[in-house]
Amino acid sequence: MSSQRSQGRVRRFVPAALVLCAVAALQTACAEPAVSVPAPALDNPKTQGSLETAVLAGGCFWGMQGVFEHVKGVHQVISGFSGGKRDTAHYETVSTGTTGHAESVQITFDPKEVSYGELLRVYFSVAHDPTELNRQGPDEGTQYRSDIFYANETQRKIAAAYIAQLEAAHVYGRKIVTRLDPLTGFYPAEQYHQDYLIHNPDNPYIVINDLPKIQHLRQTLPQMYAPRPVLVAAAGR
Repeated sequence: MSSQRSQGRVRRFVPAALVLCAVAALQTACAEPAVSVPAPALDNPKTQGSLETAVLAGGCFWGMQGVFEHVKGVHQVISGFSGGKRDTAHYETVSTGTTGHAESVQITFDPKEVSYGELLRVYFSVAHDPTELNRQGPDEGTQYRSDIFYANETQRKIAAAYIAQLEAAHVYGRKIVTRLDPLTGFYPAEQYHQDYLIHNPDNPYIVINDLPKIQHLRQTLPQMYAPRPVLVAAAGR
């Protein structure tokens, strides 16, 4: 474990019991379960056009990036920070929980192949638990909050309507706490965070918390699952 990864994170120190769980290949029992959610009733139609972006926050960006890199129609996923100022968008600073930033991912997608609403379906179904306030799994702090950073009014309306739809259907046992905030900036994280799941598949945190999410995507939304992930490195970043 690098010194860079040992500061400011609950998730860097994995309890022995969880390590044993991973070794015993009981990821499904240890990880958060997937939730089957309906498709959004309000969504933008799939149409030919320029690539678009979505910025979502839902806990550790390692897992969020890993999940969306396996979604059909996605061209690139970058781990980074949103919600705060440019000069505080650094991993160790964000990890203090005082910057206003949330660990986020910027998803570049083809609107002809996948809609914004479909990305939100993955987000609410398998990427994170939208009922956890300022935390996800073992990670605590406002930097791990559930937050949708909308880029325009269309994205805001789709996200707000979908949250209302899921709440009305009582999909979860608890209230959705996902925030909707205007996107004021997205700042890529340090290079060693990019494609972290792909480069570190044996990391106990990844094995326990994140690999099951990709399996859940394949099982819960098979029509959206792409076996080969799209990587930041492959896009020349």
